Amino acid sequence: MSNLRWVMIGLCFAANVINFLDRANLAVAVPHIQQDLGLSPALTGLALSAFFWTYALMQVPVGWLLDRLGARRVLAGAVGWWSLFTATTAFVTGLPSLLGARLLLGVGEAGALPGFAKVVYNWFPRAERALASSIFDSGSRVGSALALPVVAWLVATVGWRHSFLWTGGIGFLWVVVWLWLYRDPQDHPSLSPAARHALMVAQGAPEKASHPALSLGQLLRYRTIWGMMLGFFCLNFTIYFFITWFPTYLAQALHFSLSDMKRYAMIPALIAIPFGWLGGWTSDTMIRRGISATVARKSCLVGGMLTSCVIAFATMTTNTVVALGLMSVSYSALAFTAANVWALPGEVAPSPGNVASIGALQNFAANLAGIGISTFTGVMLSLTRGSFVIPLGIAGALCVLGALSFLLIVGPVETLPSAAYRDRPARA
Repeated sequence: MSNLRWVMIGLCFAANVINFLDRANLAVAVPHIQQDLGLSPALTGLALSAFFWTYALMQVPVGWLLDRLGARRVLAGAVGWWSLFTATTAFVTGLPSLLGARLLLGVGEAGALPGFAKVVYNWFPRAERALASSIFDSGSRVGSALALPVVAWLVATVGWRHSFLWTGGIGFLWVVVWLWLYRDPQDHPSLSPAARHALMVAQGAPEKASHPALSLGQLLRYRTIWGMMLGFFCLNFTIYFFITWFPTYLAQALHFSLSDMKRYAMIPALIAIPFGWLGGWTSDTMIRRGISATVARKSCLVGGMLTSCVIAFATMTTNTVVALGLMSVSYSALAFTAANVWALPGEVAPSPGNVASIGALQNFAANLAGIGISTFTGVMLSLTRGSFVIPLGIAGALCVLGALSFLLIVGPVETLPSAAYRDRPARA
């Protein structure tokens, strides 16, 4: 195996850091934006959720583009697009322009995670895909963790408008580096024919390459696809609380000042980073030791989701240390799970032309949860005068539902039988 694969996944990790730094920027700056633009909690929730509408709706079209045009071109365009509209947020004057900037941001960011999953499939053998997925996925925690101190510092130093200009500019630098370094294995001039062949064999690519890509309608006939979508919806309902309302929770429920947030608020995300890597390493190691992919992936998916439900208990204490501890356990368990979620598209795809599309389908469902948690929490805070009990209780319950989905609805973790469509209805 060529070590170039680690360079490629490192680029994906960096892009995901930028991705989540850009989308979390608004959440950190919310108190100042509310004051300057005169937004109520409910309208703020609407602004926070606007990103997810276009982000979710564009998943399937962008996944299709990734499978047809390749990761190099589509990811470059996606990162450049979202960086532009991150910077544009600096010039909003009210709710309509803020909604517009966030909607257009979502269009660009839709290409990120399915694109990274495509890169993992292209460059990594099966027994390393969960670890590779955990590396790019950990960029979300790094970006979220950096957003709290970095954006808080920028807001305090240059104001919230300039913070969007600074974070938006980083993405354009990444695009230049990406276009310079990235090629698919079959096109990379530094990859020897022997290394290219070894990679194809380790991927199982020769067998899958002979299978035709399935249409969206055909993919949705499989129970496994629906189980992946439901499980990821439940995971993201909880994980997006950390990206949207967590800073507000710290300020209102735990009475953190801006100075406190710079010191302590990134603790859950930082603790979650190594647990994400652990989740990928654990299931990959099980596969290398001869354990089936079904047992390896599902044990990590189910165990992680069940552990993450402890977020519901954070509302039962006013002790800052205990509350942050519970949040850290929940976030770490979600990261442990997510590494294996992103390994699934490459495992079950019947053809290389379906990897990004399947990743996009599950990410579409997952980001409906982003809309739900953002809007639902804002409405509940308005109705309950700032209580987080109901939103976090619902998040904990959905963690249990997600575990059941991965256990009972997702079938064997293996290639979906595309040939079934020629002779009879597809089976899960």
